[in-house]
Amino acid sequence: MLKLNTTSVSLAVTPTVVSTLFSHYLNKKSLRQRPTAHLSYDEGLHLIRSFLDFASHHTVEELQAFTSQWVPHPQWVKVKEDTIPDAQLKRAAELLLAQLGEEGLRQVGGRQWWQWRKPNRTLDAEWIEMKSHYNARKVLKEPARRVMMYIHGGAYFFGSVDEHRYQMQRHARKLKARVFAPKYRLAPQFPFPCGLHDCLAAYLHLLTIQDPSTIILAGDSAGGGMAMSLMVILRDQGIPLPAGAILISPWVDLTHSFPSVAGDAPLDYIPQAGFHHKPSSSWPPPNEDDEKMLQEAAAKQREDSRGKHSVRALKEKQQAPVAPKAEDTEAAEKAPTATGGIVTKPEEFLSLAIDGEEIILKEQIQMYTTNLLLEHPLVSTVMQPTLGGLPPLLIMVGGGEILRDEQIYLAHKCANPEKYAPPAETLTAEGAEKLKKYKPTDVQLQVWDDLCHVAPTLSFTRPAKYMYRSVAQFGAWALARAQHRGIEIIDDDQISVISSDSTTEAEDETPSQKPAPTPGNVGKAGDPLPRFRNHMIRQRVTRHGVTYPLAPESELPGCCMAPESIGKIKEGPVRKWLGVKRQWDSRYASTKAKVYKRTIEDMVVGYVPAAPGDKPPPTALAGRIRKDEDFKERSRRKSIGLAIWSLWGSKHDEETVEREIKAEEAEHEQPPLKSEATERAKGETTDQEQRGEDTTPFPEAEQPVNPPFVSHDNRSRSRRRTVVDEHQTEDGVADEDTPVHQLLELRKEREAAQGLTLDYEKRPHMDGIAMPFSLNKEADTASMMTLNSGMSPAPGSRAMSPDPARESLQAARADTRLPADQAEPWSAGTALQNEPLGENGESKLTGTAA
Repeated sequence: MLKLNTTSVSLAVTPTVVSTLFSHYLNKKSLRQRPTAHLSYDEGLHLIRSFLDFASHHTVEELQAFTSQWVPHPQWVKVKEDTIPDAQLKRAAELLLAQLGEEGLRQVGGRQWWQWRKPNRTLDAEWIEMKSHYNARKVLKEPARRVMMYIHGGAYFFGSVDEHRYQMQRHARKLKARVFAPKYRLAPQFPFPCGLHDCLAAYLHLLTIQDPSTIILAGDSAGGGMAMSLMVILRDQGIPLPAGAILISPWVDLTHSFPSVAGDAPLDYIPQAGFHHKPSSSWPPPNEDDEKMLQEAAAKQREDSRGKHSVRALKEKQQAPVAPKAEDTEAAEKAPTATGGIVTKPEEFLSLAIDGEEIILKEQIQMYTTNLLLEHPLVSTVMQPTLGGLPPLLIMVGGGEILRDEQIYLAHKCANPEKYAPPAETLTAEGAEKLKKYKPTDVQLQVWDDLCHVAPTLSFTRPAKYMYRSVAQFGAWALARAQHRGIEIIDDDQISVISSDSTTEAEDETPSQKPAPTPGNVGKAGDPLPRFRNHMIRQRVTRHGVTYPLAPESELPGCCMAPESIGKIKEGPVRKWLGVKRQWDSRYASTKAKVYKRTIEDMVVGYVPAAPGDKPPPTALAGRIRKDEDFKERSRRKSIGLAIWSLWGSKHDEETVEREIKAEEAEHEQPPLKSEATERAKGETTDQEQRGEDTTPFPEAEQPVNPPFVSHDNRSRSRRRTVVDEHQTEDGVADEDTPVHQLLELRKEREAAQGLTLDYEKRPHMDGIAMPFSLNKEADTASMMTLNSGMSPAPGSRAMSPDPARESLQAARADTRLPADQAEPWSAGTALQNEPLGENGESKLTGTAA
């Protein structure tokens, strides 16, 4: 088989791309109402699925090398390398030692091996930021108040920052933030807790240069699971938590105990039977029986150098991945152990019944850790005694992904720790104390109809666009809540390439084909957050970004499981895994025998002894270092394939940035507008008067209901909007089912009752809400109008003649107007509807919609 490179991948996936193109249009009617109705989504889904299938016939090392290649970044993105100091690595190790405890360290295999790195290797990270945002921040000499620490996914064993950068730069652009991405060590060569140690050190380093209120933690898939484990350690060890966290399809149950994993997932690209790869020295590790056989063969070869084993002999000696439970005598003698606040069974082999027969799994299932640790609360965070006491979370779930049930359960466990607590008999005194100590976590749960695992991977698709908006909205809200200030983000719906694309499925549908609207819709993805009810915002989101109330917990399979069944391996997932495992063992039996032959030779040469008291896991590179090992630094090559994929993924961002620049240039070139009232105040004649037209005001009955500059699409015309904390986490009359227009009305009523105060600072604030402008900017541009400027009428609106009442108001303002250099600018996209007057006739300003 060809090596895993750009050429071989192209040859492998091209037939899939072509066949998907034809099948998409031939079966277009059956794809209605699903994300695959969009060709770009359909192609992307099948392309990733085809790639993972092709990669499974190559070794883990090949996949790691392919996905870790250098990928150039666009010129409009600023990338900076950073190195985590050794002091933070040491401190992170101390915190992890304290979190694991003595029993946990015994299960992990010691204190030192997971801190080992290859010679001359450091823990590096990457800063990703839009160049325009960086330049603006430097000109204004403002510190970075928005940092997203992003932990990339990849099932803990593949992927890289380079491969995920096209997604991170979109998050940076939408949130106007700096993204900090650690390059953590990957399994199986560096299994649990190596990667967790690296991410903890990266966060500690971030705390030395950033206030925790400026940090948002984010991660996808395995990165989301890592982020959850990281926050649990921070909580328990008293380290400041970030302002919030965003988990995109987090993988939080490595035991695969939830129903969705046992079923089929035709709308997902994740392998249904788990990850299987061509055998190599890294994966799969020899099981206990094979390990004994290899040690005996190595001992004989040391005594007699001529006693080398043939490949055929080693092939015949390979053991089956399962054995009848009656043969297992050692596991039954082991007593339960307590770690992380819960009691777990220490059997090294998982036992279950398949077709009525009790069997023992002897093969390691997950690359991240051994079977012994699959139930560990830092490996599968659904096993934590409690997930309360964490910062606000956004958990995004693909409704069509295979891991959806565990993610939905995770969200409800965070918001209601007592209801979803482990069985009382499995809780230790420490676990019970944590359950009582930590308050529920506020969670926004979004389940996206029929979407795949980590749908933002397909960043060029319409559903992903709405997911990025939701991430930016929640991130801005969490930062605003932590910093007690407004956070301005980009609202590029008017200039978005995807938004303006006319070839949408909705436009192709005839009126008779369009589905009837579903009652109960709340709003759109990316709208201001409603209030939390019982510490949750529960939303179902369509592929068009429309939000509806999520089904009750009683109708969600992930929330209906018995507590004692969570974390226990089930027959369905094992049956699927075992079927593919036997196929791979049969197909690559000779390859596995060759790997075993090299392993025997390594044993004869000898390994570097581990630290005293350490026993690294079988896959850990720290326990397999030959005495004559020479770690050569391989030069990184540019990946043409990943570069093309990244270019495809970032094409939308590039075109949107270009449109934004052109729009801003057009705004600056547009002359400032003048109102007729201002011209009258200066004694100037208006154009209507010069033409001899009647300037008498309209009769009251003909006055427009709304000001002529109000947008008719219910969304701001401005490309920026300010997100504020409206105390959504506090008890109130609104909940997640409250429509957005009602939320805005509630805000106006609250402002009218309390009155507004305006603070004149560099960034003016109105009752604590930041205005979408700064006073040091020019006030005479079309995008920054003064409060007294006229506004452009909406299309089709009737011109309004001067009103004597408004003229008297203008005159009153003139007496108390600020100097010209302190004039109050206002965003052209802000609508001042029905401007109220105070008791003394002064104007009261309404706030902008968040």
